[in-house]
Amino acid sequence: MTTTTASPRSVRDYTHPLWRRLLATRESAIVGLLIIVAVVAATTVRGFSQPITLTYLLLDVTPILLIALPMTLVMITGEIDLSVGSMVGLSSVVTGALVQAHWPFGVAALVALLVGVLGGAVNGLLVTVVGLPSLAVTIGTLALFRGIAVGTLGTTAVTDFPQQWTALAQARISGTTIPYVMIPFLILLAVFAIVLHFTPFGRGIYAVGLSKDAARFSGVNVERTKLILFVLTGVVSAFAGIFYTLRFGSARGDNATGLELQVIAAVVLGGVSVFGGRGKLYGVVAAVLLIGALSSALRLANVTSDVINIITGVLLVISVVAASVLAWLQKKRRRPNATATTAG
Repeated sequence: MTTTTASPRSVRDYTHPLWRRLLATRESAIVGLLIIVAVVAATTVRGFSQPITLTYLLLDVTPILLIALPMTLVMITGEIDLSVGSMVGLSSVVTGALVQAHWPFGVAALVALLVGVLGGAVNGLLVTVVGLPSLAVTIGTLALFRGIAVGTLGTTAVTDFPQQWTALAQARISGTTIPYVMIPFLILLAVFAIVLHFTPFGRGIYAVGLSKDAARFSGVNVERTKLILFVLTGVVSAFAGIFYTLRFGSARGDNATGLELQVIAAVVLGGVSVFGGRGKLYGVVAAVLLIGALSSALRLANVTSDVINIITGVLLVISVVAASVLAWLQKKRRRPNATATTAG
């Protein structure tokens, strides 16, 4: 992915009050919009406020929530991974094929995770060692992984999974409407948030996105950082594929087709710069939930899927355009101040 200098923060940005730095951001705007959509939908759309609606909303967005975590880190470095949807399908097929061959489900799932590690490593090595652009590499592996998945099972589907596992994938925490799968997601969210926002490795991720050369001079191993992130994307996508398989009780080669576009849309909508160097995980999580809540409310209002896709696309375009306009206004506002300082 071509990297362009993102709008870097200056010392002046940190002279504003804390409340302004926390609230006057794209991420906070997405959180606010999520709250507005949820409140409006709960009061105007019949059935949206039912507990079962929240359960199915979370089940629907879980694969996107999971994959969006490592995808956020990858895109902050200025790269992209378009193969995640195909990896979900491939891990689903691997799990199904091994279960069909009478392997224990736990062992089959472990092999699927290893396939995710291998797929992520292939992407990472082609980007970091060979030096190919991640956009071209992951378009190629998107087709490769999907081709292997479809070629393995053909048009058949594996549906004979252990009932205790399929039931667990849809079960709710006792006394709540929250699915159990939210527990591993919250654990992963905490790990990724700590790594990104509170460790030297996370600061290196932002540095790579802003300038690879400057990051190298600062002691960041750019290639190793990107390789680790691509491997994480692969293994988390494989985990999402295992959940996807159990949730729907079916392993097919075309599972999760197009999921990569939903993930990238949510990450960009959540405030991550397409040029790298900027983004926060809470904005991405809020964006995934916003898209999920909006889609759920519109479906309950009998809006067709085509119209839902149009609305989501328009929302994404507005978000990207608004970010570009705000960056341009900030640069324009800083220019007179810089001129005045020089003149003084």
